[in-house]
Amino acid sequence: MVVMRMINILRNVLLVALMVVGISVANAKGPWLTDIEAGVKQAKTEGKLVMVEFTGSDWCPPCMKMDKEVFSKKEFLAEAQKNYVLVKLDAPKSDPELEKLTKEQMMKYKVNAFPFILLLDSEGKEFKRFPATENLTVESFIKRLVKEKRRKDMI
Repeated sequence: MVVMRMINILRNVLLVALMVVGISVANAKGPWLTDIEAGVKQAKTEGKLVMVEFTGSDWCPPCMKMDKEVFSKKEFLAEAQKNYVLVKLDAPKSDPELEKLTKEQMMKYKVNAFPFILLLDSEGKEFKRFPATENLTVESFIKRLVKEKRRKDMI
């Protein structure tokens, strides 16, 4: 009896643990971090650079287009993550608190447009900024990231 009760308790603990892990995975935003400092820390650890995207995911048509046609594509994510830690700072109208936090970061980094890209080194120092819409395809965006990394490496 005691053994059966222990088995049932262990089974229930395992089920709860699996549910918690499943919920965490379901809530993850994929490879995109949502904090610049965390991105810089990870970049330093991994020997990479940081790409920060400022977006208005639920109200900005160019942002939605870039997400659909570039930033959510497997090809983009695989190539970009070779040299960059990806950080997405979203200012959705549906989440005023998140919008406020992102706008504070925009003021800090002097960003005044959406969608916008900042490239940072592993110390958090900016080395390039540009509107995301300058590169409308996965191929052109990856070429831009590679070019900017090469330029930075020459300095």
